[in-house]
Amino acid sequence: MNWIIGALCALFVSVAAYRKGSLSLSGMLAAIVMGTVYYGAGNSFWFGILLLFFVTSSVFSKFRGDRKLELEKSYAKSGRRDMMQVFANGGLGMLACLGNFFWPDPAWGYFFVGSMAAVTADTWATEWGGLSKKAPISIMTWKRVPAGTSGGVSLLGSSAALAGAIMIGGAAWILLHWIGDGESSSLLLVKWVIIGGLSGFVGAFADSLLGATLQKMNRCVVCGKSVEVSVHCDRSTVHERGLHWLNNDMVNLISALAAGCLAWALGMIWI
Repeated sequence: MNWIIGALCALFVSVAAYRKGSLSLSGMLAAIVMGTVYYGAGNSFWFGILLLFFVTSSVFSKFRGDRKLELEKSYAKSGRRDMMQVFANGGLGMLACLGNFFWPDPAWGYFFVGSMAAVTADTWATEWGGLSKKAPISIMTWKRVPAGTSGGVSLLGSSAALAGAIMIGGAAWILLHWIGDGESSSLLLVKWVIIGGLSGFVGAFADSLLGATLQKMNRCVVCGKSVEVSVHCDRSTVHERGLHWLNNDMVNLISALAAGCLAWALGMIWI
């Protein structure tokens, strides 16, 4: 029955997101599969956190979208998520959900919360950072860089990243209590807020660091801007720096993996 409920819920949310322009067709199909697994192999704890990440990120991507149009021309991916984006953001969590289904252990839950806190923090940082009135600062040189530069950080974006990570941690405590798998003590709330907030923020920091150093970046031959896309200003871009295989999706995946491992370590130490 859980698999049926998961499939119906995932279908409803994914189709609605597709019609609203938050998912491409491939992204919709991936989200249906992912949502089904999250609820079928898991429960409201797993599915709820995934849904919270997706809904908030989709809403923020549409907020003041007119101000982000120019920035999105430099990004490899836009607010309309495709299959690779869906799996890069929620794929590790799905594996953790399946791992817990076959080999139940609290460690899977810690890893899951950490990975989801990281992708939430990164997405919130991108969406809110793009609205900053001040140019971002390079995480490597601490000098001002053009808005949209990979590895650029801002106070608004960093604050949003921390808020998103803390939200995931707090939601974990609420959902665990909801399904009767956790205590309602304030100490336990602090535990989850720290685990989610710290691992998520570190994951977002790792994402920026990789974006400023090893991520594949191209240069526009027309305007000279450093971009992630292969075509800019209606011309093919040229490779500027970074590893050819390390695109934005891989950076998200690696950052989420690092955050998940950190959350697992924090959870095990706390126990």
